[in-house]
Amino acid sequence: MPIRLKETLPVIEKLKKENIFAMTEDRAIHQDIRELKIAVLNLMPDKENTEQQLLRLLSNSPLQIDVTFIRLVSHKYKNTPAAYLLKNYQPFYQIENKYFDGLIITGAPVEKLGFEDVDYWGELTSILEWSRLHVTSTLHLCWAAQAGLYYHYGVRKYDYEKKLSGIYEHTVTDPTNELVRGFDKNFYAPHSRYTGIFREDIEKADGLTIIAESEKTGPYIISDGGSNIFVNGHPEYDLYRLAEEYIRDTDAGLSPEIPVNYFPDDDPDKEPVSRWISASSLLFSNWLNYFVYQITPYQF
Repeated sequence: MPIRLKETLPVIEKLKKENIFAMTEDRAIHQDIRELKIAVLNLMPDKENTEQQLLRLLSNSPLQIDVTFIRLVSHKYKNTPAAYLLKNYQPFYQIENKYFDGLIITGAPVEKLGFEDVDYWGELTSILEWSRLHVTSTLHLCWAAQAGLYYHYGVRKYDYEKKLSGIYEHTVTDPTNELVRGFDKNFYAPHSRYTGIFREDIEKADGLTIIAESEKTGPYIISDGGSNIFVNGHPEYDLYRLAEEYIRDTDAGLSPEIPVNYFPDDDPDKEPVSRWISASSLLFSNWLNYFVYQITPYQF
């Protein structure tokens, strides 16, 4: 089934080339269907690529999905033209009286900062608080997972000595949870971050359950029952995203290490190996079905 998007989003044409059904608002309003309303707070610098990655995963569902992209007013965007944001993203104050079936908050390249030192922390916490009553289920990705765990449960993040980058094996620790229904016991997921969280801190927090984890990367999927789901990684990354980051950091003179389990023979000149796409797709589908569609009433 299609994702419903604003006609002005350039990513529509890219999705069509991938044979993904992206429906414009004009066509959608003529269908008598209760679509799922999903808001996306996209904090990644490369807005269009992140949009494409998320929409690709959201499209793998039999449900019609109406997507609203949110922008912050307390943050000056350096990598995205203001005209693009004004045309395709709504400021939070314009949607704060609305209700959504789901909310996705992406990662952000601010991990080395303390949470309170992030320039938009105040506005982000307002959105996190707003989501308690206005959103059925919120999916937090990477830095947003750490931010959400800190805000809602006081779970700290810790700095790594070096960047964690690559495709890591994970183990399902709660196979009865619907989020991992259909998962193999062991699966792969991408990581690209400078900070992490400790299992013991999650276990001390009342109401949190670790659903999947890795010996090398720590807790990966954490849930408080479904209202908040924290994914401490980048399941949305496409095949080439880590390669692009590696090249970017190399060109910047940062001497990055080669992403783990990514290039054959650790040779950056070779095509990356796809190990995680199916698990990521299933994660998003399960979230949409079991934690959004099955929970939200037809009438808000």
